[in-house]
Amino acid sequence: MKCEFIKPDGQKCEGHAMKDSKFCFFHNPDISDEEKREARSNGGKTKALTLKEPLPELPLKIPDDALLLIADTISRVRAGTLDIRTANCLFYGADKLFKALELAKLNDRVEIIERVIEKRTKKY
Repeated sequence: MKCEFIKPDGQKCEGHAMKDSKFCFFHNPDISDEEKREARSNGGKTKALTLKEPLPELPLKIPDDALLLIADTISRVRAGTLDIRTANCLFYGADKLFKALELAKLNDRVEIIERVIEKRTKKY
């Protein structure tokens, strides 16, 4: 359920209402101004997992290497030893790597086909 607070510009608040309330946390009249101020102050201060040691280097030259990276990342996130933001970065990089490897493989195939066609056209 959405918050029922109406802003000064006439628009309705888009926040989610709290359980057993018609209002979100910041518009709920039952919550003190001090609690709201403290919540705003603490916003964004959640502690991210910090790595005690850098992650080991992994060679990333073939698709199987990227699969190992993904499997390792999933395992570390599940074990709680890798911050989800770092994991998302690694997944994004792995996705880009897969696409680059795919493109390189496709490019190699096109070059082979072009050579074959060139040889055949020279014969005739």
